[in-house]
Order: sequence, then C-alpha cells, then structure tokens
Amino acid sequence: MALQATTYKVEINLTDLDRGVYQLLRFTVARHPSETEERLAVRLIAYALFYNEQLSFGRGLSDVDEPALWEKSLDDRVLHWIEVGQPDADRITWCSRRTERFSLVAYGNLRVWQTRVLDGVRSLKNINVVGVEQAALENLARDMPRALNWSVMISDGSLFVTDERGQHEIPLEWLAGER
Repeated sequence: MALQATTYKVEINLTDLDRGVYQLLRFTVARHPSETEERLAVRLIAYALFYNEQLSFGRGLSDVDEPALWEKSLDDRVLHWIEVGQPDADRITWCSRRTERFSLVAYGNLRVWQTRVLDGVRSLKNINVVGVEQAALENLARDMPRALNWSVMISDGSLFVTDERGQHEIPLEWLAGER
C-alpha cells in the first residue's frame, strides 16, 4: 500500500514591506511522503517570498515536469517557475528554458553546491537564486503542526516568521539575480 500525502492547513498573514504586499492567505498544502518538513517549510517560504495571486503549488516531487511552485498566465504559459533544494545544472537549465523567470530557493549545505553547480549556470539570463540559512530553517521546521499559523514579515531582504513558538529570523542570501 502506498503512503499517503500529509495535509497541512496553512494560514499566513503576509506583510511584505519590500513589495507593498499585505495579504491574509489561507490554503491547504500536501506534503509528499518522501518530503521532509524542511522542504515543506522552504516551499512555504518561497510562497511568501514570491507571492502573487496567480502563484500556485505544483506537484514537485510527484511530477518532475512541474516545479514546487509556479505562476501561469491565463493562456497557460509559465511566467515564473520556482524550485526548492539543490538541483543540478541540467535541471536548472531545463527549467529556465520553460519560463520567463526562474527562481530557486536553495537550502542545506550550499558551499559545495555553489561551486559545482551554481557557478556553471550564472550566465543564464532569467535565474534568481536565494539561499536559506540551514540552522534557522531547521529551527522553523522542527515539529511543524498540521495546522500552521504564521505571520511572515519581509523587510529589507530579511524574512521573519512568527508562530506559536515565537519569532524566527530566516536569513536570506541572494546568490544569483535578485528578487
């Protein structure tokens, strides 16, 4: 019998001072059986960081032809493809060719990945890569409840998440492009 996805009820009170976005977002998101809580937290961070009304979750781990998140136009063109993790150079190139704008929210030990992968794709014109500090991510993702209630504030390129355990500063480092 196949393992089932775990569903999370999410409420994000988003205050993005950098872009002037103020929204109360309520949605349900599924965590694939092989997905870690860290990866789910990064998908939620990416959703807040790049939020607009057309942004939606893709199948990600379930379908390699879809991203973690994407923004599509009314005629079904992919305007913004958002990946999370540490994809290889071929994946980054493949994804960036299918969209007007490609963003990656990278996490984990990024030092080796940057020199082996990222340096080889910096010449791509439409990519933006932001790194999330691992220790802060681990603290945020630890024991995430199935009903998430986050207040997210983005100011001067810094991201703060407040939940029932307190406030978490999530340092972001732009490794390529910009938001």
